[in-house]
Amino acid sequence: MTRATHRARAPWPTHPAVPDAGAGAGTAPTTGTGPATASGSTVTGTGPGSGPVTGTGHAACHHGELLQGVFLDADGRRCAGLVTLPLAGPGSRADFVRRTGTPPEALTVVPADRGKAARAAGLAVAECAREAGLPPSGGQLRLTGDVPVGLGMGSSTSDVIATVRAVADAYGLRLGPAAVARLAVAAERASDPLMLDARPVLFAQREGRVLEVLGQALPPLAVVGCVLGGGAPVDTLALPVQEVTDTDVREYERLRVLLRRAIGSGDVRLLGRVATASARRAQRVLRHPEFETLTAIARRSGAAGVQIAHSGAVAGVLFDPAAPGGLRRRLHACRHALDAHGIPTTRTFTTKESPDGPARRRGDRPARPHTARRPSRLPAL
Repeated sequence: MTRATHRARAPWPTHPAVPDAGAGAGTAPTTGTGPATASGSTVTGTGPGSGPVTGTGHAACHHGELLQGVFLDADGRRCAGLVTLPLAGPGSRADFVRRTGTPPEALTVVPADRGKAARAAGLAVAECAREAGLPPSGGQLRLTGDVPVGLGMGSSTSDVIATVRAVADAYGLRLGPAAVARLAVAAERASDPLMLDARPVLFAQREGRVLEVLGQALPPLAVVGCVLGGGAPVDTLALPVQEVTDTDVREYERLRVLLRRAIGSGDVRLLGRVATASARRAQRVLRHPEFETLTAIARRSGAAGVQIAHSGAVAGVLFDPAAPGGLRRRLHACRHALDAHGIPTTRTFTTKESPDGPARRRGDRPARPHTARRPSRLPAL
């Protein structure tokens, strides 16, 4: 393992590399100790030698979105954007063995069905070889992890980012978030902002750039996770295309202002209202039959609101840990009501630390029938 190995939860100790709305791809500064290259990556080792060189990368996942819609960028241009809810724990690990002297197209991926990660590996090899001043080489990419697939938790983005980091590691580089975002979008057309860790940002997922940094961190939240539709994967390509009007954009911009205020003031109730409003607007396309039941359970159990994956089946009931009434009692009432209405609960977690202590794992839940992808592990409290 080289010095450029990335950790699963904190690839960068600080966030000066967060690209802003006008940042060009790959131009953000980094926090590495080595010299910076022209595109903002950092050389972290003395340079790979001859023979096979192994690089390792990690990436986390998320728990769907707090807000998603169409917003205006700094130039007043419409831009699709989202704010994700971070989830510590599940993630992807990539190991890339760079075989010097082999052609760059000689890339193998295990499991073989990870097409987006394979594209990311090819793009990352070309860029990292150029940055390191070395000839591009082929190799083998091996992916492991426990992010559920098809639930809208960023499983493909997690694979892609872990892959890019592993390839960069094998070339003795650490790429900045802007460069990782650019490669991720090129590999899968749209990317979640997992390369930015847990910092709350409004992210243009189809362009790989930050529209706005909404604050330093989300306020403390307790989240009861669940899945809608029995956990069946959502085929986002089959969803109807919803025309976005000027009225829609004004509403999304209003929610953006409210979310900025909620994060800045630590107002969990206001954050819950924004997340619920965003989730309700998404039902025009997703049409989850349990959505009204979910929101009713949230009201009865004293929750601040609900959030969903706008491209999947995962959902969460949001609680303010500091609200009166006993957090444990409210969480228990929520889980009991969800189970009684046939909505499977998955994991209770917080944006800070668990209110109930370490999660107890139940059995694996298959990610999707008849798939070779890794099983999902969503521990429940």
